[in-house]
Amino acid sequence: MRTETDGFSLNFLPQRFHLWRTPRAPDGVNKPSTTDGLPSPSGEERPPTVILTYEQILEAKHLCEAGQLLIDREERLFGEIKESEALTHHKEEVSKLAADRSALEGLVLQTLRLSLGLEGVGSKALTSAVKAVQQEEDQDRQWRDRRDRTAPAWRPCGWKNLHDATLRSLVEDRMDNPSTPPAVQAGQSSIQADVCVMGRQLKEDLLHVVNVVRSCYPPESGICDFYTGLFHQTFSARLRKIADFGLEDKDCTFLLRWVNEHYPQILQKPELVGAIDVEALGKLLPEELLKPLEDQYLSKQQEELTTYIGRVLEEAKQQWNKGEEPTREDGCFVSPVSYDIIQLVNGKVTSAEKVVGDLQKAQAITCQLTNLMQRFKIFQNDVMKQNKANTRPVMKANLGCIEQFRDVLSKKTHLFTEDVRKSCLDVLTDMKQSAHTYLLKPVHEVLKPQYRKLGTNDWLNKHLFEELLAGIEKELQDLQGSMESCHQELVGQLYKEVTAEYVTRLLKGQVKLKDREKQLKAYVTVKDNAESLHDLFLKMGSQEVWFKDILTKIAEVLKLQDLSAIKIQVASLGTEYPDLSEKHISALLKLKTNLSKADRKAVKDVLSDTRGQQSAPVKGGFFSDVRVK
Repeated sequence: MRTETDGFSLNFLPQRFHLWRTPRAPDGVNKPSTTDGLPSPSGEERPPTVILTYEQILEAKHLCEAGQLLIDREERLFGEIKESEALTHHKEEVSKLAADRSALEGLVLQTLRLSLGLEGVGSKALTSAVKAVQQEEDQDRQWRDRRDRTAPAWRPCGWKNLHDATLRSLVEDRMDNPSTPPAVQAGQSSIQADVCVMGRQLKEDLLHVVNVVRSCYPPESGICDFYTGLFHQTFSARLRKIADFGLEDKDCTFLLRWVNEHYPQILQKPELVGAIDVEALGKLLPEELLKPLEDQYLSKQQEELTTYIGRVLEEAKQQWNKGEEPTREDGCFVSPVSYDIIQLVNGKVTSAEKVVGDLQKAQAITCQLTNLMQRFKIFQNDVMKQNKANTRPVMKANLGCIEQFRDVLSKKTHLFTEDVRKSCLDVLTDMKQSAHTYLLKPVHEVLKPQYRKLGTNDWLNKHLFEELLAGIEKELQDLQGSMESCHQELVGQLYKEVTAEYVTRLLKGQVKLKDREKQLKAYVTVKDNAESLHDLFLKMGSQEVWFKDILTKIAEVLKLQDLSAIKIQVASLGTEYPDLSEKHISALLKLKTNLSKADRKAVKDVLSDTRGQQSAPVKGGFFSDVRVK
């Protein structure tokens, strides 16, 4: 049977109780029955049959039996004779019946009012009261079906409505006057104390309903849902009154937590799950009251996040201005900037999700994060621009911060809206590139004399490239100091830039490979150089391996003499590196001066055909750094 919160249903057939009982003797001693004054031949002790009066049945809290007695009397007085005759000839009996009914009603309602109290009532008494209510409902129904008779003045009596109203009043009284009065604890407002004690009362009473009261009602009555609906409505009404007034930030947060976290947790207690229909209850507060509270709370969290991040960045700036170096951990420069900010963002969004009960709403806290990342970027630009003695250590520490921020934005996407996440990643990408450029620029300045010899006739002598390798290795030592993963990326970036410089110098065409012998020597040189660079950077921590392949494939083009084979090799390069242009191929082929202009055009046409057939790039982002005329 479906149960509504404005009433419950009792649907069972009342039993017809015997009016004859065999209780103990008044003194508590049962006397043996006799025959002619002698003990029974069987030797069995049989208690005397005692007739209980209505008053005795009522006093014993046998409310259902008492109600049945009254119904029987009612049937005798009104069921077979006309009401006018009953009032004329049985006036005294009718008055007595009305008085007895009033006494029974009072006792039934009293029993219902005590059903949640600590003193409580016995389960038998409450069960009997519930059955009495149902008997009266059944009797009301029978009188409605009697078209030819006039019902007594008390019909219909509407005891079910009285039952519902009594429970409603009981719940309201217990929420307004909880068994444990509110005690304001340290740091707790009076509002918080009141809400806490109401919540505690609600929890205790619902558990009592499920564990005790439920057994006194028929299963189909839905009494647990009825009680839960009453408590929900009452608690909601009390919270509405609180929410209608302007609340301080702490009370606002507290109220939201009760609505979205604490109250749902009560309803999800194992004892209650399955006994009540939580979905039918809805929210404790309506949207028109919740939204202002949510806006107030989220605005406060945004403000706190912005203030805190500003403070973290300001502390980092002051430390840099004082000329202090970042602290070291395991030999690496580290900064607390990312850790402190990440911890705060994670904590605030995670907490806000519980407070407002909605992750998307909680993500609004990070809406200012892009601007805050821009402030971090401005700080880093200032550090690089002023180029103080402690700038390089700060930049190495910043690389760790950038990686940690990127890691959180990539893996904990639930903390951010998608537009904030993408814009922050863009800012961080720019910051990393700027940091790499700053840290690697001095390296290239030192290596520039060795770069100039690449692609010349002298370059074909092995010892010149060994000088370049020695210079790179020395500079790589000075690049150490950032986190291991950041150092690997930095070394990999240098590997890429050195390789791009190598290819650029080669394609400038200072060396002319006029015949097969020189082309073979160039092939061996480029291939050996590729191996040497790869081994060095691998030893220094780079995880990149594909730059070696680029030089090896270029060397293959220099070696090949058959036009068809050259076409195949160029097609392979074009497929694997989508930013390889016709200008790059033209410059490479011009090194092989024995190739005719028509041959070079045929090879470039193959590259064009490859571009047309290409669906998805395998690798990219290398040849765009190789500058050719």
